[in-house]
Amino acid sequence: MTKLNLNMITQRSVEEGAAMEKGKTNPDYFEACSIIEMNPEDMKKAGIWVNSNVRVTSECGTVVVKCIHATQYCPPGLAHIRQGVWANQVVPPRTQSTGTPQYSGFPVTVEPAFTEERKTALQLVQGAVGLWKKGGN
Repeated sequence: MTKLNLNMITQRSVEEGAAMEKGKTNPDYFEACSIIEMNPEDMKKAGIWVNSNVRVTSECGTVVVKCIHATQYCPPGLAHIRQGVWANQVVPPRTQSTGTPQYSGFPVTVEPAFTEERKTALQLVQGAVGLWKKGGN
């Protein structure tokens, strides 16, 4: 098992859009958005299994998400994370004077996190403002 340095792109997906209509605390939203899509070669290189949890870390944060094979073109060295609460944990706040954060093209490290659990959207939001504690709601 090893850490991989990858280039991250956040993306919209049909699954994310449909689940968002049900609400961000809905289990369908959790399953649609708390994932990272990776190239199978990169997964093999890092010892990551399909549907296992991984830790994604950028210059501004970290998040645990489930890893799947990319559902669209994703060459080695690139990864996709669906836009939403989980992606927002690692998206750099730089805007290059546009007012929009840098949602694509930023470096991350990805490593296996087999024993770690994905947090819900509510846990991540509460954690960002200091309200969530391990073992709490």
